[in-house]
Amino acid sequence: MSALGKVVRSGVNRRRVQTLVIGLATMMAVAASVLGGSLLVVSGAPFDDAFAKQHGAHLSVQFDAGKVSAGQLSKSKDTEGVSSAVGPFRTATVTPRSDGAGPGWPMTVVGRGDPGRDVDEVALLDGRWPTHSGEVVLSANSSLFPTIGMKLAFPDLSSGPTLTVVGVARSVTQTADAWVVPSQMRALTAPGSGGYQMLYRFTDAGTAAQITAGGKAVTESLPPGTAVGEQSWLTVKKTAERDTALYVPFLVAFGALGLVMSVLIVGNVVASAVGTGTRRIGILKAVGFTPAQVVRAYVGQALIPAAVGTALGVLAGHLLAVPVLAEAEEVYGTSSLAIAPWVDLAVIAGVLCLVAATAWASAWRAGRLRTVDALAVGRTASAGRGRWAARLAGRLPLPQPVALGLARPFARPARALAMGTAILFGAIAVTFTVGMGASLGQVMKAKAHDAADVVVPAPWPDFGPQGPDPEKRPKADPAAVAAAIEAAAGTGKYYSAATVRATVSGLTGTIDVIAFTGDASWGGYTMVSGRWVDKPGEAVVPTPFLAATGAGIGDIVTLNGLAEPVTVRIVGEILDPRNDGMQVFTDASTLTAAHPDRTETSHHIAVTSGTNVTGYVDALNKDLAPLGATARAGGLDAGGDMVVTLNALSVTLTLMLVAVAALGVLNGVLLDTRERVREIGVHKALGMTPRQTIAMVITSVVVTGLAAGTLGVPLGVALHGWVIPAMGDSVGLRLPGSVIAVYHGAELLPLALGGLLIATLGALLPAGWAARARTATALRTE
Repeated sequence: MSALGKVVRSGVNRRRVQTLVIGLATMMAVAASVLGGSLLVVSGAPFDDAFAKQHGAHLSVQFDAGKVSAGQLSKSKDTEGVSSAVGPFRTATVTPRSDGAGPGWPMTVVGRGDPGRDVDEVALLDGRWPTHSGEVVLSANSSLFPTIGMKLAFPDLSSGPTLTVVGVARSVTQTADAWVVPSQMRALTAPGSGGYQMLYRFTDAGTAAQITAGGKAVTESLPPGTAVGEQSWLTVKKTAERDTALYVPFLVAFGALGLVMSVLIVGNVVASAVGTGTRRIGILKAVGFTPAQVVRAYVGQALIPAAVGTALGVLAGHLLAVPVLAEAEEVYGTSSLAIAPWVDLAVIAGVLCLVAATAWASAWRAGRLRTVDALAVGRTASAGRGRWAARLAGRLPLPQPVALGLARPFARPARALAMGTAILFGAIAVTFTVGMGASLGQVMKAKAHDAADVVVPAPWPDFGPQGPDPEKRPKADPAAVAAAIEAAAGTGKYYSAATVRATVSGLTGTIDVIAFTGDASWGGYTMVSGRWVDKPGEAVVPTPFLAATGAGIGDIVTLNGLAEPVTVRIVGEILDPRNDGMQVFTDASTLTAAHPDRTETSHHIAVTSGTNVTGYVDALNKDLAPLGATARAGGLDAGGDMVVTLNALSVTLTLMLVAVAALGVLNGVLLDTRERVREIGVHKALGMTPRQTIAMVITSVVVTGLAAGTLGVPLGVALHGWVIPAMGDSVGLRLPGSVIAVYHGAELLPLALGGLLIATLGALLPAGWAARARTATALRTE
């Protein structure tokens, strides 16, 4: 081994605490960076690959067949800016019933003679494309479980057709729930209904504004009111990326905190090593080391633990990514997501270069030191620093050890600043994590609508075959359950919520229409803007519904798939992440003429003041048992794997940051204690006890910890105020003030004291070492 290698190895072995600090700081930064960078890549990769391969439609538009002809629509293909287009295809909204299943859900069927090629090439996953009437291909995203050979009946249609499933397919831009040959559409279209679908690709379609302009261009020459719905590929893309995109903002925040902390820690450790090893630097130069070799020695001492931390960080990033990528793999079923090797390489190279540059800048002073000056300088710090602070502390009515400790940061202001910065980042991380947990709790509370004391849940819906005689299964009558609730002693206010499936023109798949009987405004629904439903014909919807339909408050949307179309006016925007936000909340009387199936009805009860909830539930269940329903205390379940994963990731990364901050304090206090070892020996010779020594060392970080904690809390609140709305935007949700303003005055003081706790934890070990040091040994130390 070369002489330079021996110096590097010796420095690493001698400074074990500093080595551990650099390694852990680097590991945390790399883990967050690998995970965040990978999610940025894989969140869009499956959709982008499939969209390019299948020539996805930039815009799909649904037209009213009663207001426009197929010939008129065909002319829109020649509109300026349209690179290619297909259609018109006949469409219909139907409600199938599969073999022996319960009531079905509405679905959009499109008549296409082949899977297509130039625009929206439908990918066959199983089976084949239909070749004649009586056959159907189901979308893999269909509400039905697509099974080859399954029979679909349509009892609501006069012709009563029966279709056999011959294939399972997927449209990357979700243009239909099922496809049949064009000749089949006549039997699937009720008189006076049905429409046309056109699929367009534009020369410029990278932004929402370009899509909007393209949509206006293709409909400009058509009669007004013919376009009844449209869907942009950007909306579908955002939905596909939603699960992984949620993690990116907070991982970027933690990654940035980790990287900045790594730079500060590495710079502080190397600068401290140069400051305390001045005499050693002089000896190295005296035996022939050049200035460049001295600098490389200190850079190498930083790079070795950084390299180990980087390797562990890459491993940790891969392990943390497992639950997140497992959720993302379900987006396209056949996609197998993994961390791209180039992401690992980019993070490794970037972090190590950053560490090397920081260490080189901090060690540059060592290379510039003259040999004679370095040999002449001792290890003791200048005695003139901080004297004014010591005199001021001595006048305070405090024990002498405490006064000595409080004055110590002013003797080494640069070191105190470095420790304070480490504590600051730890305090920011703790404050942010506490706030994020509270915000997620508010979102889950809005999702659960748990304001009710007692709930009678809705029965599970029928998704598939239920056996030879499904009609024998008991089904609770919502009206009978409501009557039992009203008659029960202790019932205060209550409402029922019936979930009905419908479709909206221009969108594939079903939406949930929640129809309320009674006043549901007290049920825990969180409004973002607008107001709650006041009368029939009004509705409130979540933000993703507004984004998908392009509607806003005051607009009218039409609900299809029921006995007859229902129009509702949107009067409010609500926070509800269930069903990807594709829901409509309205009064039950709005749907009366459409004869909705009220099988899925839940009942929500607030008991009167003084009523025992447990006793109320037991008494109510005696009345509900003959009806086939069961009541239970509390609201609906608000759990979610994504929330658990987010909380687990944030706690893990926060603990790593706090550990790095505490080790940064440990490093600074340990260096300070070793420098003052003779001074501590003098104090002990004059009668200072071990407990007083511990108090002196710990109080030396009190001012730094309090200052960093006090500053870290508002910065953590500010970080929370940026990240949480960004997380909401990534999943298409606008968050109300109740989700963001989660910090209260009573919580901020303990959070500010968190900086003091981190400082105390970091100072405990050096304080114990100083207390155990023998007086004679300390006095002999130079």
